[in-house]
Amino acid sequence: QAQLVESGGGLVQAGGSLRLFCAASARTFSNYAMGWFRQAPGKEREFVAGISWSGRSTYYADSVKGRFIISRDNAKNTVALQMNSLKPEDTAGYYCAARRPVVTTTPSDYNYWGQGTQVTVSS
Repeated sequence: QAQLVESGGGLVQAGGSLRLFCAASARTFSNYAMGWFRQAPGKEREFVAGISWSGRSTYYADSVKGRFIISRDNAKNTVALQMNSLKPEDTAGYYCAARRPVVTTTPSDYNYWGQGTQVTVSS
């Protein structure tokens, strides 16, 4: 099992940056592919970025490609999402999620979820 806790959200102006963190409690964290998802009010949860268990492969939604960077530190059981050039449309609750063995873009494929952290981008 894995327990996930996100942090790092907040209010930022358009064009600014935020770095989100996800801390995992699983002893076998390095076995899990990790994903970041987001959900805005009235919208479905959508894939933002994913990273393979080794960290060698990363995946991004087209809407964030070139602006967001996902990374992981298996020694510290953490995953980070560096968000640059933020836009008002990036405003949402951001959630990290874990699954085995590989990254997918479908939320229902993930077994473990954090409670989420809010990101608000003002124009």
